Amino acid sequence: MARQSAAVYRRRRLVVLVALVLMIAALAGGIWFVMTQPWKTDAAPASTQSSAPKTEAGTPPATDPASPQASDDPAVDAAGPDPAETPGVVACVAADVDVKAVTDAETYAAGVMPKISISLTNKTDKDCTLNVGSSMQKFTVTSGQDVWWRSTDCQTDPSDQIATLAAGATVSTKTPVVWDRTRSSVDTCDKPNRPRAPGGGASYHVSVSIGGFDSARSQQIFLR
Repeated sequence: MARQSAAVYRRRRLVVLVALVLMIAALAGGIWFVMTQPWKTDAAPASTQSSAPKTEAGTPPATDPASPQASDDPAVDAAGPDPAETPGVVACVAADVDVKAVTDAETYAAGVMPKISISLTNKTDKDCTLNVGSSMQKFTVTSGQDVWWRSTDCQTDPSDQIATLAAGATVSTKTPVVWDRTRSSVDTCDKPNRPRAPGGGASYHVSVSIGGFDSARSQQIFLR
């Protein structure tokens, strides 16, 4: 068989070389296609759900721990929101509010100081507002007709606090007032040796007033 010329061999090698180049180009293009694919994402779509915690239906929002108390020191527990936030609430009247003197005991051993609080009850089915600040709180201890002690005799820095007393609610002062078992007067506030109230089973009566409303009854205590 006759040998093919060198030109034929060169043409054949050229054809093979071109085919090889085209194959390599096709493979490279396929690899780039697989690697890029800009329309595909492996990550899940970002959630549009809020990260804020859910509350169950009907659950009221948390109240600001910094909401106003019923009074300053001593403070009245849970007398309700500031009346500025409850427009239309009318002022309490004496007939609607039951005021009571509350003591931490009935009989006190020698040297034990009575602690006195105020209890308020809104007897109506409507909220009302009342000044329950220290400027409107008065504690009085008597023995018969003799007034032994008034909290207002030596009171310092009195202040006002308007509060809403919820319908049907009963509230009381958080921090009781302490009677030091002495006789008070505006002239003896700084004196260390004020007259001491007799003990030995002596009876005393505690009455209170707040917002201009007096307690209907006094609370009897005994000093040993």
